[in-house]
Amino acid sequence: MSRHFAFMAPPFDGHVNPNLPLVEELRKRGHRVSYATGNRKLETVRSSGAQGVDTNMDFSPPTQSFDRMTPEMLAEMMGYLLEHVRVSFPVLRRHFTEDPPDVVCYDMMMMAGPMLAEVLGVPGAALVPNFAANEHFSLLRTFLPEDFDTEHPALREVERNRAELAEELGVSPPESVFSAKPADLNLVSIPRQFQPEAETFDDRFRFLGPSLGSRATRESFTPRAPEAPLLFISLGTAFNNRPDFYRQCLDAFSDGPWQVAMSIGERLDPDELGPVPDNFDVRTRFPQPAVLEHADVFLSHTGMNSTMESLYHGVPLVAYPQMPEQRANAERAEQLGLARVLPAEVTPEILRKTVDAVSGDERMRAVASATSFGVRSGGGAVAGADALEAHLAT
Repeated sequence: MSRHFAFMAPPFDGHVNPNLPLVEELRKRGHRVSYATGNRKLETVRSSGAQGVDTNMDFSPPTQSFDRMTPEMLAEMMGYLLEHVRVSFPVLRRHFTEDPPDVVCYDMMMMAGPMLAEVLGVPGAALVPNFAANEHFSLLRTFLPEDFDTEHPALREVERNRAELAEELGVSPPESVFSAKPADLNLVSIPRQFQPEAETFDDRFRFLGPSLGSRATRESFTPRAPEAPLLFISLGTAFNNRPDFYRQCLDAFSDGPWQVAMSIGERLDPDELGPVPDNFDVRTRFPQPAVLEHADVFLSHTGMNSTMESLYHGVPLVAYPQMPEQRANAERAEQLGLARVLPAEVTPEILRKTVDAVSGDERMRAVASATSFGVRSGGGAVAGADALEAHLAT
């Protein structure tokens, strides 16, 4: 029986890319998928076979890294998410009232998701691209400092605005950021073994592990020197305007055995880096899954999408996180023997020494290889589609 699935996610690679294989699998099964996101990712979701739905509001990706979340920063972020609901919800309600879905599948950052499911009278399912949260494990608490003031006036103002917005829109208020309640079905794009306190998560949570789908073959990459070990360097698509860090990488690996593929993002002019050594391939972006097929070490910001793709290919990590969420990912990977975390202040010597140590660590490479097998056996998009179909059947 053909169904109509509504997907919703903010227009960030780390939130859209993990569920595109699920969209592709649903399309293979004859289902229809409408995908609501910001304009910059509409073409990406259409390439997976979904109908793109413009939310009429794009998130602007942050550009400055930060190591500590303050109440003011969290309040600003939550205020922006509420404003997104105010702008996008009428658009989504109008579109999906005219073309009703059987289920609303929403990213955890999309507050409008549960609200839309409520007004349409259809079930909802959460798409979780990072650590999952339940009544025992608080995702937000994992990222916040111990002395964080949850009663700060700025946060109390956000709670008031949240209630007023719900009344304005005629729906139940979106869950408080400090008391988020799991959905009846939560599709988690990481394997269970990577989830902290995994034993506390019940059958509402399906730990699918990562899937690559058509992204694995859509673009190719061939190392310039196939006989040389390959180091892949990327700080992701958000906090990547770091010319100082890239210059340190140029200094660290300009001689020696490494060939280096280094992604510097679209905001930085490559000429700012100065002369590029012959063993470096520097681009604004790389087809990451294709590069990781060849990489021996991944020097990464450890965003969850990048972390999962690295583990999928059995590539050990050197972690250089740029924000608390990425630091939590890096520390979990290090705890499991899959990464080494760099200090906040690095030098070319520290970079070279750490990458060489990870490359030569036979135990870490064995753990990464074994983890790759476990990651690939989680069921991925096929298990996710099975879970959604069963959810609708009940």
